[in-house]
Amino acid sequence: MASSSAAVVPSPEELEATPSPAAVLDRGCDSGKEEKYVRADRMDLRSLDIQIEEKMAESFRKRNGGDDYGESEGPKAEWEIDLSKLEIARVVAHGTHGTLFRGKYEDQDVAVKLLDWGEDQAHLRTSLKEVVALWHGFNHKNVTKFIGASMGTTNLNIPHQSYNEGAGRACCVVVEYLTGGTLKQHLINHYKKKLAYREAVRLALGLARGLSFLHSKKIVHRNVKTEKMLLDSQMSLKIADFGVARVEAQNPKDMTGTTGTLGYMAPEVLAGEPYNRKCDVYSFGICLWEIYCCDMPYPDLSFVDLSSAIVNKDLRPEIPRCCPSAMASIMQRCWDADPDVRPEMDEVVRLLEALDTSKGGGMVPEVKPGAAGCFCFFRRRPRGA
Repeated sequence: MASSSAAVVPSPEELEATPSPAAVLDRGCDSGKEEKYVRADRMDLRSLDIQIEEKMAESFRKRNGGDDYGESEGPKAEWEIDLSKLEIARVVAHGTHGTLFRGKYEDQDVAVKLLDWGEDQAHLRTSLKEVVALWHGFNHKNVTKFIGASMGTTNLNIPHQSYNEGAGRACCVVVEYLTGGTLKQHLINHYKKKLAYREAVRLALGLARGLSFLHSKKIVHRNVKTEKMLLDSQMSLKIADFGVARVEAQNPKDMTGTTGTLGYMAPEVLAGEPYNRKCDVYSFGICLWEIYCCDMPYPDLSFVDLSSAIVNKDLRPEIPRCCPSAMASIMQRCWDADPDVRPEMDEVVRLLEALDTSKGGGMVPEVKPGAAGCFCFFRRRPRGA
């Protein structure tokens, strides 16, 4: 029997007669109509995918008693805030997925994150609803305290000069305000003198314990990096910014897409392959290196070169020769290319707790304060850099 591998290309007349994705969905949803079949080569599959996502989001909204933007007159979820009590003040920082403000809620200092996901709005809004439904009940010393959220509203009083016109429909997440700044800035401040080994391990343990707790609740953060970790007045670390977090899917194939920040993203995420909570473990390994070295990984590589090298050449940050072998082993196990080889975060906690910090081992020796320390990895930087 003759066969051909050539693709079947429908004529313009056939395309014109092809039903829209919405029509196909409606047929599938109405069991009372006669069942019909549609040729796949005549369908705009991308449009169909978007339509399916919107249908799923609509179904979720109906089950939870809300309209498109969470402004239903029906009963509110436990985690929804009273917007009349929220005061938004100055901008603290701008990020990829939104803007962070400082504000007040019922006379409490709070951080207000306005999220803007662009084209992924419906999908990520649904994921965030699932996350905050769990987050509002958390009480863990290494996870920022959740105050409340609003899934899109026109009732936010935002300083006009501080945000764009699209802010009226942005999701709003309110958490406790922490005064110690980000872990990233803390590490930058210690670029020259480095952190004592004991302090580096203490900070790493805070991050590991927080991630272990989230994973035990089936939450994958998906954007673990030092910039997303905050410090309180006692310099205790807390995981923040759940803007792209989601409840872990039972089937890894249901979690795909390059979500996260280049340099911290696991190879399977960069490659667009299915992934699970082990992507957070990879990111933790990079953060652990950063905490120990007080430096940035891959400062001189472009986006394209870095992505390719991580996925195809197993590029990882170079570990200083002075790094204790037990610490180096944790880094290497966490950023292994094979997700199944990476340890669970509860094991990482145990490994960090077992480290001996009594004799130093960091980039700055603790036993001999006047010694030069170990700077075996770092290139000399020009003045003013």
